[in-house]
Amino acid sequence: MSPDKKAATITNVTFVHPATFYISGFSNIPHVTYFYIFLCFVYIMTVVGNVLLLSVIFLVKTLHTPKYMIVFNLALTDLCGSTALIPKVLDTFLSDNRYIVYEACLSYMFFVWVFASVQSWTLVTMAYDRFIAICFPLRYHSIVTKPSIAAMLLLVWIVLLSLLVFSIGLFDRLSFCGSLVIQSFFCDYGPTYRLACNDISLNKTMSYVSFVVVMCLPPVLIALTYVCIAIALSRIASRKERVKALKTCTSHLILVAIFYLPFLGTNIAVLTSSLHPNARIINSTLAHTIPALLNPIIYSLKTEEVLNSIRKLCKNNRMSKIASSIF
Repeated sequence: MSPDKKAATITNVTFVHPATFYISGFSNIPHVTYFYIFLCFVYIMTVVGNVLLLSVIFLVKTLHTPKYMIVFNLALTDLCGSTALIPKVLDTFLSDNRYIVYEACLSYMFFVWVFASVQSWTLVTMAYDRFIAICFPLRYHSIVTKPSIAAMLLLVWIVLLSLLVFSIGLFDRLSFCGSLVIQSFFCDYGPTYRLACNDISLNKTMSYVSFVVVMCLPPVLIALTYVCIAIALSRIASRKERVKALKTCTSHLILVAIFYLPFLGTNIAVLTSSLHPNARIINSTLAHTIPALLNPIIYSLKTEEVLNSIRKLCKNNRMSKIASSIF
């Protein structure tokens, strides 16, 4: 083989991976520091709310039920997702550490999206729980069991981890020989793979697949469960019973709206119009952070069951302190 052909062959199988990427963030926004201070406050409150909820569920045995297994999983992914994203965002922009190593960028991308994906499908599992409770109330405890919910949540984790590992693993096939500036506030999947200078068709396909699996299919399934719930409620003679059953769904519906509407709105705006990068970054940031802050407050910490458990823990703690001081 001639030297020229040999060089061409080597070039064809060599992928150019950069040492670092540069995260651009906002452009020309005055007083943007206040936004990052707001994110810091959001993160602190997210940690407090979700750690409190996780602790209560773990310590109170009466909450060791299938429903609260799902709530525990949501609180855990909320906590981990915010921890994967917000501290790094604050370090990137408040400390002006905008360069990020290639491998670290891919890890960053993986953890942010895997927790967001699990959050999405945990909301589907919650909808399944409400569907069985209202449509098949007499069979609820035989259908919604700890093993069945554990199996569903485990399947969600395995499928989504596999999907994200494959999608992000495709970056090893890309070469980056032009701009290394990521037009986002973190190593987002779309803005990063579009910087490549070779064939990105497979990455583009996987981005559409991931979007459908994570952001389109779950709300469709949730909508179908609520259609069935609405049909079941229409057959209940008593208006009082219908209202009582509906009240058990309102918190979940609020969570669904808070989680999906910003994500879907941002992506639809990007596809159908020229959304300003700053507007897209603000929408994406709030979509990734606000649901994790509100989920424990809306769905759990205000419910009588959890509030009674917190009072019980405080009372037991107070009694143990009195006993220890006496003896």
